[in-house]
Amino acid sequence: MTNPAPDLSPLPLPQGIRARVVRGVNGLQMHLLEAGHAGKPCLLLLHGFPELAYSWRKLMPRLADAGYHVIAPDQRGYGRTTGWDTRYDADLLPFGMMNLVRDAVALLDALGLVRIAGVIGHDFGSPVAAWCALQRPDRFAAVALMSAPFAGPPSGVPSSEIHAELAALPRPRKHYQAHYGTRGANAEMLHGPQGLHAFLRAYYHMKSADWPGNRPYPLQGWRADELAKMPAYYVMDLDLGMAETVAPHLPTPAQVAAHRWLPDDELAVYSVEFARTGFQGGLQWYRCSSDARCVAELQAFAGRTIDVPACFIAGAADWGMFQKPGELDRMQQQACTAWRGTHVVPGAGHWVQQEQPEATARLLLDFLRGAASYNDGVNDNKGRA
Repeated sequence: MTNPAPDLSPLPLPQGIRARVVRGVNGLQMHLLEAGHAGKPCLLLLHGFPELAYSWRKLMPRLADAGYHVIAPDQRGYGRTTGWDTRYDADLLPFGMMNLVRDAVALLDALGLVRIAGVIGHDFGSPVAAWCALQRPDRFAAVALMSAPFAGPPSGVPSSEIHAELAALPRPRKHYQAHYGTRGANAEMLHGPQGLHAFLRAYYHMKSADWPGNRPYPLQGWRADELAKMPAYYVMDLDLGMAETVAPHLPTPAQVAAHRWLPDDELAVYSVEFARTGFQGGLQWYRCSSDARCVAELQAFAGRTIDVPACFIAGAADWGMFQKPGELDRMQQQACTAWRGTHVVPGAGHWVQQEQPEATARLLLDFLRGAASYNDGVNDNKGRA
């Protein structure tokens, strides 16, 4: 069962951002937000979970004002993009990383773009951006990764032993990605007792710099006792769902009023969209992370590196930097051969481009200028050869 094309009211977009649907994108009708003008250097922005193209609304005008043509799609499984299978039991391969890269390349093809200035990914959009740059450096001239480090292609199927170890702790726990792979995860978030809007409010709050429990630091290894040091939105109590996990941390009305980075009318865009689509499309991505067929596709690239200019940006209060011990170091030292820096943004948690858009835009523009100079130099050298 595929989701039909919706007949919906226009999104409340900031000035300078426009929306359209691009048809014939690897089997999808892809909903796209756009800023700036075609013909300018192009940037592709890829969102994470539970987000939308709308998550880039604060960054897009800033990048467009700097002279870029900025495009941000609702990715497969999300928002107003249609043509994907809505069922839990759907074939997972279309949601696998290789096909998400195909989606990105097909979007460039549909827009007549041969090679773009950069691909920028946040949260689960970060590995998609990384794989775009690794597989298709001919199409993506630079990559900026946000909140989720990329350690390179996997060498094997992830071990499932950690789940038994977490469950055996004195306070029994489970990893959130394992929970997101369960059949009931979509329903427990979509129909939680507090309501969808309050669930999303608590979830966004708990992973932001506004929540005092976010004081991240490197963990010593992929062990249950170390992982259990992370907040419960990453390593959950064994018998709770995500809606129950974040419910005690719902901010007060006064705290919500102080949320300048996510006022209630903007949060309503997410709650209305996810009420319509559910979360299953995005949850399929998590299931692919442990699906043998999807992992085997990635293993074929073992040993490959990202060879275009790359950088990493995260909020200072973002546990995402450290949720997979060692990956931040491997990204900087091994996975990327043209590394251009790691940037930690004060006053931001996991939603760095929403919490601190001005600082994030400055870092990205500095990186993109340097990447353009690097690529110009490479092309000049090739021309002389």
